Amino acid sequence: MPSLNRRRNFIVATAVAGLLAAGLGGYFYDRNRQESGPIMLRPDDTALVSRGRQVYLANCASCHGGQLEGQPNWRERNGQGMLPAPPHNETGHTWHHPDDMLFALTKYGIAKVANMPDYQSAMPVYEGTLSDADIVAALSWIKSQWPAEIRAQHDELNQRARKS
Repeated sequence: MPSLNRRRNFIVATAVAGLLAAGLGGYFYDRNRQESGPIMLRPDDTALVSRGRQVYLANCASCHGGQLEGQPNWRERNGQGMLPAPPHNETGHTWHHPDDMLFALTKYGIAKVANMPDYQSAMPVYEGTLSDADIVAALSWIKSQWPAEIRAQHDELNQRARKS
């Protein structure tokens, strides 16, 4: 019986340690999220937008275009079954998504954000490649290029998203 008791104690200790680790992980994740707050683009921050332009040109322009024009036929899947890069100007749908979602899509990719592990996209995942600050800078530069009425609509969208 000593072997059975040791085994049971080991299983209980492992389960307790696992629950403790999960609980602490959740606590620190929530705490860090609350401290950092929601992602907010800052298209009026001149220094940030200048950095964002550099980040965009180095990492995004090859697909989304130097003028945010995207690739031709961006609404139609290509021969590999993937959608071409959409425009990030006012003709695209970027401004239809709140800041938090734009950040998450850029950092983690569509498959993870949409919880569709098999989704194929040519869009790289920038987690581990770009810092959070660089992602915010690039997205802020993109937003700074939109006409005033589109920026205002995007601001309203963010307000609604933060209330829900």
